[in-house]
Amino acid sequence: MADAAVVTRGGDRRLPSLTGLRFIAAFAVFGFHVSVADLFAENGGVPAVLDEVFRQGATGVSFFFILSGFVLCWSARPGDTMRRFWRRRAAKVYPNHLATALFALLVVVVAGTAVPVWPVVANLLLLQAWVPDEAVFYGLNTPSWSLSCEAFFYLCFPLILRAVDRLPRRWLWPLTGGVLAAVCLMPAVALGLPEDLRYWFIYVSPPVRMLEFVVGILLARIVRDDLWIRLTVAPAAVLAAVAYFASGFLPLGFAYVAGTVVPLALLIPAVAVSDLRGTSSFLRRRTMIWLGEVSFAFYLVHQLAIRLVERALGGQSWSHPAGMLVAIAMLALSMVGAWALYQIVEKPAMRWFSGSRSHPVRTPAPSTITH
Repeated sequence: MADAAVVTRGGDRRLPSLTGLRFIAAFAVFGFHVSVADLFAENGGVPAVLDEVFRQGATGVSFFFILSGFVLCWSARPGDTMRRFWRRRAAKVYPNHLATALFALLVVVVAGTAVPVWPVVANLLLLQAWVPDEAVFYGLNTPSWSLSCEAFFYLCFPLILRAVDRLPRRWLWPLTGGVLAAVCLMPAVALGLPEDLRYWFIYVSPPVRMLEFVVGILLARIVRDDLWIRLTVAPAAVLAAVAYFASGFLPLGFAYVAGTVVPLALLIPAVAVSDLRGTSSFLRRRTMIWLGEVSFAFYLVHQLAIRLVERALGGQSWSHPAGMLVAIAMLALSMVGAWALYQIVEKPAMRWFSGSRSHPVRTPAPSTITH
């Protein structure tokens, strides 16, 4: 989810609404983690309506994977090299990851909890999602498992982009539909695996989750080539909202990703096209843009904030209405932590290590990332 969506095409073709939309997805993930926190009583530490709202909040990760492919394709730089691309991605992702991982490790050590070496090493190297063991892929700072997937996406992106750029226009929609169908079929494929591997395969496995990333790349090419259908933001948002809530009633394996991937895949280009047409949107307001800019930091710190509040309250269970105040405290601490991480780590790292100052963004069509 590390990819900013305020990017340019042809010098002034910006997509700020996608940046604003990022925070909504990150907030959904935060709400999900709050709603399942051990600190809250089973009978409702937060109001039941909020539990219903955030029950499927983890699907926000699917949004980030699709968005990542879309934004990277849209903002690809002609004449770019793989080395420069990977350096920019590392500058964007790894400093925040390292800072939050070390903080999580410090909290665990101070608490006197034993820390197995392998989960820590796998996490620091962004390899944790490849290990089908929850103690590893959710170890240390839980949300960073998705960065392990993103690291794999970034490794493959130059080759995927080159292939997508060479596709005939008439193949783009059929291929996008085929990849979306493959995503929806993954829970059925998982039935052939041992039961303890199915969740990892569907929700965590980098090669499986890369299908959503590829969908984003294809959709960016569709928008770039002016092949987008007449689906505007309002109906796309309604479809996404309906799928979000309805997916909670699907069989467990299909609820994770398959139930929402198609509506989310339609929402992102609909919002992008709206920006290209200059349509007014609350997502383009300054506050939403700022929230979107800090959303990556927010995503990485929110689980740590939840744990710190739990520790501060001694693990006591809380029920409504006190539980709502605790949830607000978790949000406040998450926002403060996100602001600090963004200002102290993310922005300086991007400024000094990405090389963005000497390589301005240019029109991304056609893309020619080379060795």
